[in-house]
Amino acid sequence: MSSRSERRKSRRIRRVRSQIISYSVLLVVLAAMTVGCVVGIRAARDALQDREAAREASMQAALEASRALESAQAEEAVADLLDLGDTQQEPTQTYTPEEAFREMVEESIAGMTLEQKVAGLFFVTPEQLTGVGTAIQAGDGTREALAKYPVGGLVYFKQNIQSQEQLSQMLSNTVSYSAFPLFLGVDEEGGQVARLADALHLETVKPAAQIGAAGDAQEAYAAYESIGNYLASYGFNVNFAPVADVAVNPEHDVMGDRSFSTDPQTAADFVAKAVQGLQATGVSACLKHFPGHGDVTGDSHTGAAVTTGRSKEEMQGAEFLPFASGIAAGTDMVMIGHINAPALNGGENIPASLSEAVITGILRNELGYDGIVITDAMNMTAIKEYYEADVAAIMALKAGADMILMPDQFEQAYTGVLQAVQDGTISEERVNDSLKRIYSVKLKNRAG
Repeated sequence: MSSRSERRKSRRIRRVRSQIISYSVLLVVLAAMTVGCVVGIRAARDALQDREAAREASMQAALEASRALESAQAEEAVADLLDLGDTQQEPTQTYTPEEAFREMVEESIAGMTLEQKVAGLFFVTPEQLTGVGTAIQAGDGTREALAKYPVGGLVYFKQNIQSQEQLSQMLSNTVSYSAFPLFLGVDEEGGQVARLADALHLETVKPAAQIGAAGDAQEAYAAYESIGNYLASYGFNVNFAPVADVAVNPEHDVMGDRSFSTDPQTAADFVAKAVQGLQATGVSACLKHFPGHGDVTGDSHTGAAVTTGRSKEEMQGAEFLPFASGIAAGTDMVMIGHINAPALNGGENIPASLSEAVITGILRNELGYDGIVITDAMNMTAIKEYYEADVAAIMALKAGADMILMPDQFEQAYTGVLQAVQDGTISEERVNDSLKRIYSVKLKNRAG
């Protein structure tokens, strides 16, 4: 309570007290006058002088009561004038739009249980959530699964898509069953990676390499604006694109025509426009795969992927550029790849998705990124062959990731993270930090 409110409250109490005293005195006066009259009638002849004295005393008491009441009213009037002065001198506190939005994000998280908070860090397939073979609809099973595990996001693939009506209904039902805002994501890069366009026989956007070869970065904006528009029309709000990898060594190029250019600066220019075009439609972009498949041996889908002797300085001048450009363009997400980059880990051989040196040290601190960090799919061989699902999830979160994408065993990973928070291995404050980033994007997209 403010000091001004306290003063008002005190004055109201004094005013009521003064009025009570005044009215009490008046009641006593009336009672005394009544008694005086009765006594006077009985002994009029013997106590005429006493009656006159009583009347004078009564009149005096009435006068004092009247003065007390007037004093209380005068005090209240002065107090009102003082309040007016306080109002003029102390302007009402206001919130900036940023402060109001931040408070809304914090309030969204404050009402969640620990179990709900932990579930909100996972981005899984509908099959992982419900246990069905192939999810093509959302019914009671989805409703019950989301009540038990209110995950932060669901990612869909070609097998989940049969028709435009079926897809729209499935996503709409899923959202209606969730007690919390949901990310609904898909891989839609254009070219060879176009889940919706392939399943629904839509006109496919050209591969990134062809767009980049045209030399006009505005084409990247137009292409991703087109992708975003049709994704949003079905209910998607996250696209795991664009690819920000740049093939600095064509002999070890695992991205092919999925990247915009072999020239780092050209790729950077096109990535920035792709982010802007996509997010103009209300669909979040996700740059992938940091720190970059620029020069690696191996494929993380089938095994370990390791940089081939690239120094940190070399990567800063090449692989990092498209990511830095996409971050400057305002990307909502960055995906961490399962790339072993010993030069970034002090010589340690560990996937970037589990590395604090890469996620917190470089992406957060050096590149200044404070948006959502999500892992690449954790059911890839580069992770599941070497780490249990719960161990990998805990390592990724401790390293600085905010969301775990497609763990090999979802329930095992969820239970492991929950236990880690309960026993203090991961602090609840750390979980809250990730949820604030997640909900900042979710609520921003809703408002848009």
